[in-house]
Amino acid sequence: MDIFRTLVAVVMIGIVLSLGSALFHLMTDKGDSKKMVRALTWRVGFSVALFLLLMAAWAAGLIQPLGAGR
Repeated sequence: MDIFRTLVAVVMIGIVLSLGSALFHLMTDKGDSKKMVRALTWRVGFSVALFLLLMAAWAAGLIQPLGAGR
């Protein structure tokens, strides 16, 4: 379970870092947005990977969803 939490934390840190990188390139690059687009593409990839990781963990029984009305 600790490995799963660590993996989720690493992916979330990757999402935040790639979003920060995109912001940096938005502010500094004048006219050339290829670096920003690449950083945002990485962010989307990390987000999809996190979603798939959570769905796989749910299917394997590592995590359980909790309802708000419980």
